[in-house]
Amino acid sequence: MNALKRINLYFTTFEKLLWLFSVAITIAVFLAFKNTNYVTLASCITGVTSLIFCAKGNPVGMALMIIFATFYGIISFVCRYYGEVITYVGMSMPMSVLSLISWLKNRHTKTEVKVKDVTKKDLYILIIATIVVTVSFFFILKALNTANLLVSTLSISTSFIAVYFTYKRSPYFALAYAVNDIVLIVLWTVQSFISITYVSVAVCFTIFLVNDLYSYFNWLKMRKRQSKK
Repeated sequence: MNALKRINLYFTTFEKLLWLFSVAITIAVFLAFKNTNYVTLASCITGVTSLIFCAKGNPVGMALMIIFATFYGIISFVCRYYGEVITYVGMSMPMSVLSLISWLKNRHTKTEVKVKDVTKKDLYILIIATIVVTVSFFFILKALNTANLLVSTLSISTSFIAVYFTYKRSPYFALAYAVNDIVLIVLWTVQSFISITYVSVAVCFTIFLVNDLYSYFNWLKMRKRQSKK
């Protein structure tokens, strides 16, 4: 009971409503399309919950993101979206582990990470690394006969940028994930034409988009508040 009370006090009214709305829409769409793939449902709810914690700069969000990456990798493998499998299981999951370590080591308070501004050196490294990752994985995914090759490759690029900024504790991680959400909405909307049950995944990433945009603006407020202290 005390834990629930602390959680209730920790989140703002808007954040609680955002989480409840996100979960409710996820479950409603899942049931509406008579989806029986409960891994999909578990993935979406875990992802939404991780985002509300990440919006607060709480390391718990990174821990939940590791679980989400596992679930999402399973769904993507079934659909032959090997780019997504590689992205989340081979990149996002390990980077989430590193980000979790980084967030735990660099905390402003017990439940809030210290926001950091990226340097020019960080940006130069990001640009070069993103080009290398994008070109390399284009040919890897092509060799694997990945469905929707160009969109899958773009998903890897945007995901890499997002996890890089997450590790660097920059507010831009949320914007990068928002762009990645848009790419994934397109990817899973295409898949839903093959199987309507995947509409729930497309809706899931639409909800992620709203949460990531909130995360960005909340991190800007966090940075401003922390800089004053």
